[in-house]
Amino acid sequence: MAEVEKMAREENGQAGDQVTSLSRAVERKRYTPVLLEEQEKEPEDLRSVLTRKLKKKCLCSPSRAKELVLGFFPILSWLPQYRPKEWLLGDVMSGLIVAILLVPQSIAYSLLAGQEPVYGLYTSFFSCIIYAVLASSRHVSVGIFGVLCLLVGQVVDRELQAAGYTSEGGRNQTGMTGAGNLTAGMTCDQSCYAISVATMLTFMAGLYQVLMGIFQVGFVSVYLSDSLLSGFATGASLTILTSQVRHLLGLKLPRVQGLGSLVKTWVSLFQNLKDTNLCDLVTSLLCLLVLVPTKELNDRYKAKLKAPIPTELLVVIVATLASHYGRFEERFHSGVAGTIPTGFQPPQMPDWSLIPNVALDAFSIAIIGFAITVSLSEMFAKKHGYTVDANQEMYAIGFCNILPSFFRCFTTSAALTKTLVKDSTGCHTQLSSLVTALVLLLVLLVIAPLFYSLQKCVLGVIIIVNLRGALRKFGEIPQMWRVNRVDAAIWLVTMATSALANTELGLLVGVAFSAFCVLARTQRARAAKLGRAGETGLYEDLSAYRGLQAHVGFIVFRFEAPVYYANQSLFKKALYRCAELDPVQEAALRRKEQQQQNKKKKEEKDKEKEEEAGLEGRGGASPDSGVATVAQLIVPEKRSFHTLVIDCGPVLFLDTAGVNALKEVYRDYKELGVRVLLAQCNPSVLDSLRRGGYLQQGSDEAQLVFCTISDAVGSTQSYCTENGGCEIDSHC
Repeated sequence: MAEVEKMAREENGQAGDQVTSLSRAVERKRYTPVLLEEQEKEPEDLRSVLTRKLKKKCLCSPSRAKELVLGFFPILSWLPQYRPKEWLLGDVMSGLIVAILLVPQSIAYSLLAGQEPVYGLYTSFFSCIIYAVLASSRHVSVGIFGVLCLLVGQVVDRELQAAGYTSEGGRNQTGMTGAGNLTAGMTCDQSCYAISVATMLTFMAGLYQVLMGIFQVGFVSVYLSDSLLSGFATGASLTILTSQVRHLLGLKLPRVQGLGSLVKTWVSLFQNLKDTNLCDLVTSLLCLLVLVPTKELNDRYKAKLKAPIPTELLVVIVATLASHYGRFEERFHSGVAGTIPTGFQPPQMPDWSLIPNVALDAFSIAIIGFAITVSLSEMFAKKHGYTVDANQEMYAIGFCNILPSFFRCFTTSAALTKTLVKDSTGCHTQLSSLVTALVLLLVLLVIAPLFYSLQKCVLGVIIIVNLRGALRKFGEIPQMWRVNRVDAAIWLVTMATSALANTELGLLVGVAFSAFCVLARTQRARAAKLGRAGETGLYEDLSAYRGLQAHVGFIVFRFEAPVYYANQSLFKKALYRCAELDPVQEAALRRKEQQQQNKKKKEEKDKEKEEEAGLEGRGGASPDSGVATVAQLIVPEKRSFHTLVIDCGPVLFLDTAGVNALKEVYRDYKELGVRVLLAQCNPSVLDSLRRGGYLQQGSDEAQLVFCTISDAVGSTQSYCTENGGCEIDSHC
């Protein structure tokens, strides 16, 4: 008996030792996930937020007043710190060179905007001064820009036709009501009405830009991508080129308006080709033969040249002398610039009655002008190591349009060509713009009348030659397509719409198509099943890398896009496809199989009762037995996982539909015995999950959300070990 008790004690001791060793092994295998303690945030209502921001903005103190003044007038910051010995020579040289280029371009682009040449000189003069005072950029050159001149010219031609002006500069009898309230006691001719429309358009565009600066909406420029702006500029360049061909040929044709204006213009040109002015044609060809090679030489050797060759000014001088002494206007009926008055005309209020006609056009012009100015200022600021304020740039370009509109000027913005010239010729500050303004002032006071005999075909050639940069983009299409097909498609759509349909419509279509492409990218988001790289905590796509290991019993899933209303169904489909298990269909098949089994049992019981009662059964298979067999074949005998881990790292945000989609996934898989865990959720996603009630479904938030994928996998493995392993439902 004593021996039996001794043996029993020894067996109990051995069993105790085994339990102790097992518990120690479990303790060693127990996984402790990383837990982050969130910062407590005090709730702040909308009223307190608005009050705090208003106090910050409306704070009145000497330092605050000084900050506001220096911020609004950046010239007061850099001018006292100006270093004449280091910067003066470069600023003076760049200002002179830009002025030499700007004089012929100002006269030429006035033609594109449908204005007299003197108004182009006015525009360049005032914009240089105002931008130098208000701009935060040190290198950008503001003045006449071809695309904006085209848009202004289209609006001006449309309003001239609506007011009853003829293409020859006269006036129909029905057009007297279109002039609005202009200078009292004066008859407004076509030139007067054209500049009235342009100044009102310019005033409205500047007003929009200043309002956008006040409301701090400078961020709108980010929605105009580089491919969109480039495509728009190229499409507009085709329209500009087409509009100037008539001047090269000496044809007096009205500008075509409306959809398909480019095609209609070319049709009109070919129909009137027989009326070509040979003098203008020969002059245009000679100017092209001179300007194109010299422009190419300037571009090729710009690193070696201290300053670009002022070929445009030389061509203008020679062509003006040839036209004057050859009497081209009298002998060959060539179109010339005409009288360019000296001095300045008195300021005049814009024609307020034109606001309804130009308000919508001014908005698109304001957006384009601001986007071009900000993009150029940021590009050169990054190059030279300083920062610019996008909202201050909006103020600057806005006042460059508002104030000059009282002095018969039209819309301006930054110009890439002249900015590149300023940068390459040693510009350091906006003092160079003031030097340019002084040269333009000299031209306006003394030299302007000397350009009377300058042929319009020469101005047209200058405009066309300056479009070379935009037209070169056609040669870059294959490269753009190889780099990014979406950006190339945006460029092509915007360019084609701007050129073939309408310039302003092209911008609208480009923005809409860009937004559609962004939405389409979220609709075609990449979904992948992940595996671990060795013993590290790195998880990547199993189909993209070799040597990755998938955990037994786990599916790690990644969806590389936000989950919101537009793609929540695609998220669920991608998840079911990667897991190879659709819980909705699986639950339906189970219910159907259970119903069939219950029906079969009931039939067997009925059959047994009939046999016991001595009745003969009908025999044969149940009519649904074939369906049951099919259902049993569809349902897998055994599922390959018990836990689904969703990597939320690429999920930037969730909306209500996205949270509901996760709740459906959690509920549906839970019915099948599958645990759904989330990993690597950012704080905004966690907030959305809490507000949407997702994290209230579990007993503990730490059981549903983990900081890393390794935490989710390790915690589940530890849980399965402690509970004797995770069961896998044989019906899944």
